[in-house]
Amino acid sequence: MRVKGTDVPAKKIVIVGGVAGGMSAAARARRLSEDSEIIVLERSGHVSYANCGLPYFLGGEIQSQDKLIVVTPDALKDKLNLDIRVHHEVVAIDAKAKVISVRETTTERTYEESYDDLILSVGAAPIRPNVPGIDLPGLFTLRSIEDVESIQSWFELQKPRNAVIAGGGFIGLEMAEQLVRRGLNVTLIDGKDQVLAPLDIEMAELVHIELRQHDVKLVLGKPIEGFRAPGEVATAAECVPKSCWVLAGKHEPIPADLVILGLGIRPEVTLARKAGLTIGERGGIRVNENLQTSSPNIWAVGDAIEVRNPVNGAWTLIALGGPANRQGRIAADNILGSNETYDGTIGTAILRVFDLTVASVGLNEVQLKSSTIPYEAIYLHPSNHASYYPGAERLDMKVLFHKETGLLLGAQVIGKEGADKRIDVLSTAIKAGMTIRDLSELELAYAPPFGSAKDPINLAGMAGTNVLDGLTEQVQWYQVPALSKDGSLLIDVRTRAERDRGYIEGSLHIPLPELRKRLSEIPEGKEIITYCQSGQRSYNASRFLEQKGFNVKNLSGGYLTWKSMQPHDEKEVMEQQKPPLVKA
Repeated sequence: MRVKGTDVPAKKIVIVGGVAGGMSAAARARRLSEDSEIIVLERSGHVSYANCGLPYFLGGEIQSQDKLIVVTPDALKDKLNLDIRVHHEVVAIDAKAKVISVRETTTERTYEESYDDLILSVGAAPIRPNVPGIDLPGLFTLRSIEDVESIQSWFELQKPRNAVIAGGGFIGLEMAEQLVRRGLNVTLIDGKDQVLAPLDIEMAELVHIELRQHDVKLVLGKPIEGFRAPGEVATAAECVPKSCWVLAGKHEPIPADLVILGLGIRPEVTLARKAGLTIGERGGIRVNENLQTSSPNIWAVGDAIEVRNPVNGAWTLIALGGPANRQGRIAADNILGSNETYDGTIGTAILRVFDLTVASVGLNEVQLKSSTIPYEAIYLHPSNHASYYPGAERLDMKVLFHKETGLLLGAQVIGKEGADKRIDVLSTAIKAGMTIRDLSELELAYAPPFGSAKDPINLAGMAGTNVLDGLTEQVQWYQVPALSKDGSLLIDVRTRAERDRGYIEGSLHIPLPELRKRLSEIPEGKEIITYCQSGQRSYNASRFLEQKGFNVKNLSGGYLTWKSMQPHDEKEVMEQQKPPLVKA
């Protein structure tokens, strides 16, 4: 129950950390209680800045650093009467006495500050691996405005040409894009076989294609083993790197004038651990549903805490600005008399990779398998709006749902246009506890420039409902080799022109319009797998064949999904992915 007006107690609230969750808590607390004393302590020189915009400032899309500053300490004092102290680091917490120790970093002065309630919004720190050469010049992380200033200084002094990105996460890909924009030759290294861990491998492959088409060299499956000074590697090359040589697995040393370490982040829990607060198994501060730590008057929000994932109920670490801001608001509510709960984070995320929008929400297949949740996966490749309207672009979609109940579990959407709209609908549906069946019934806005009468979301619902109701049995792309070896017959129901551009080896070609006339060509007693370009026409074929007595399955996502995971000419794949003039 919320409290309001004169029911709100006046308190002394101290907030450690002045970005995202911390500032959200401070502003909310002031709106609830004019008489409370609110102090925000930030160890850097800035509060309330847009750290998600840092790569775009480095790339020049955001041209002024001032644009990253949402509001200054002086403005916060004027607007909300907040006591904002930058360059103040909290070094210790005495939870029993409700006192913190603070060091002013510019003067080294230390002092103590009491509190009624303390909010930890301490964030997370970039991972700097403990490998040889990690302290060589020219190696940078990107987490703060101070980091940006250091990188900018390096650019001005060294004028780098060859950059190495260590890590294929969100920051890594954003920086790869922005450094290409600045004219650098970019190599991206990741210890896994793919970029973007939230994606499944076949969806990540679409991102790999986009990166390579923009001349980003990918070195995947080769973890960073160290860095060597420019003179420590013998080379016949004329150009000696200005920063270091990067050692990745068994790959030859890679020259780097600049290295961006995008290897992930770790929750900043040193302060909490010293104070005796409970740290969870994932390494974050453990909080209850009210965002309260193991100490009653200490609360924690943002990247430093562990949260529940509502899809599988597991504790996890999800560093996203939206959830952090909501958590700050809830913590302030509860400090000032409410009993609000945080229901967890489903991980809705999005980024731009050159011409692609890449988005995901919920769990992927790897996570679902480790959680032993029975699931189905469907793939679709629809147009972002009516295919006959100019400018239609293909969307690549993967939707995961519970095998028995149809409950939505996760989704991944990639495309040049419209991925953001669809992932937001899917995120809302997961949050609302909707099923795959519900998607087919959603009433979504339609006009040719914006969508289709059957929106891609509706199509996902229809395809999933067919699976749920047993109208079709699916085969996934990775099952094809084993099934073919075991004697299953693949039937390609696409047009002759489509088949001329590529097909699955060993498949029988019978275009869908000819299927009824050529039924006698299909041997009886064999398992049949139908496929088309994206899975829709082959679903129609599978329904016909099943009613004719055949044991038939449909290849989910069709040739497009299968092809993306084969050794290929990437130009051929992109040609295949152009949306048809008329929807099949």
